[in-house]
Amino acid sequence: MLDPKLIRDNPQIVAESLKKRGNEFDVQRLVVADEKRRDVIKTVEALKSEKNTTSDQIAKLKKSGGDAQEQIERLRSLGKQIEELNRELKTAEAEWESLIMIVPNIPHQTVPVGGGDEDNEVAKVWGEKPVFDFQPLPHWDLGERLDILDFKRAAKITGSRFTLYKSYGALMERALINFMLDLHVLRHGYTEVLPPFMVNRDSMTGTGQLPKFEEELFKLQGFDYFLIPTAEVPVTNIYREEILKEAELPIKFVAYTPCFRAEAGAHGKDTRGLTRQHQFNKVELVKFSLPDTSYDELEGLLLDAEDVLKSLKIHYRVSCLCTGDLGFSSSKTYDIEVWLPGQDVYREISSCSNFEDFQARRAKIRYRKANGKIDLVHTLNGSGLAIGRTTMAVMENYQNADGSIEVPEVLRPYMQGITRIPPV
Repeated sequence: MLDPKLIRDNPQIVAESLKKRGNEFDVQRLVVADEKRRDVIKTVEALKSEKNTTSDQIAKLKKSGGDAQEQIERLRSLGKQIEELNRELKTAEAEWESLIMIVPNIPHQTVPVGGGDEDNEVAKVWGEKPVFDFQPLPHWDLGERLDILDFKRAAKITGSRFTLYKSYGALMERALINFMLDLHVLRHGYTEVLPPFMVNRDSMTGTGQLPKFEEELFKLQGFDYFLIPTAEVPVTNIYREEILKEAELPIKFVAYTPCFRAEAGAHGKDTRGLTRQHQFNKVELVKFSLPDTSYDELEGLLLDAEDVLKSLKIHYRVSCLCTGDLGFSSSKTYDIEVWLPGQDVYREISSCSNFEDFQARRAKIRYRKANGKIDLVHTLNGSGLAIGRTTMAVMENYQNADGSIEVPEVLRPYMQGITRIPPV
């Protein structure tokens, strides 16, 4: 959530920032709703003050034996006015909140201005594309030929966009999860957590999924709980409505979770294979930072996520997302895009974002400075990495002409020492 004071004092700056995102939100409508809400609050406070004064007058008159009937009538009138205004305030607060909760974050000044992913800027490239002396296959063909990915039976069990991992496929998925957790804990200094895989409405609201994106979520029937779309949600909400100590920051968590996404509106888009699933595994990195150092923390988080692909020796590039391609809550985002030779494309495998105080204001995550003043933390997160997409990257980049797949050296200790997934 944006700072209401920023919107109140600088509505034009907010409007211009949202326009860069391609968002035509009517900021003036929010300003008017805020003014209405604040006017009602001022009136209620003034009437409450008068009510207290009138109560004191009544007490004094009764004590001195005077006639307090006029003041008693005024007190009753004030009570009715306050009751009516409180109802009006509730409506005004609801209107204001319904508007401010759907306003996206303001892009950082270093974010390139653009309308969509075609305007994203490549920030760096690591490694080189592998060269094959045969036509590399996409992972879905490899997986079916090796009998390690079964899309048809998964569809029978549940429906489209689900996968049944078998044998070496299941082993590789598990190996990647454990490898990434160990890397981020032992080398990068994150604390591992295993959060709930379903959360309540307050948690979804705190990180920005609600109220705007409810159609993209899986909700449990009979409960106001949602299956998590990413570990960002439960992990960020660990400190919801809490005050941290300045000396504790930054706090760095890593979590493995399955993720669940309805993918509303994505019909027919990148739906083949493991690319866009309703259920997938992910290792997530989450940071709570001091405001002054959050962009340094973003660069560090990006390097930690990149380290996974470097360790696997898989070529990738990093793009800085333009204003029109930013997520709702983000001020700045880097996408790590892995090369998939079987599809001849780069595919996003991690998004690393700084939300500044946008989520912290919604979730009331604060810290106490050494001087006693309380301020909002900055929150950051990034995939470290998406497991299914890493599985397909390994399969496509390490395939052989005979249909077998070499196992990257760093994964072998996690895959019972095998060096190669043999052809069937």
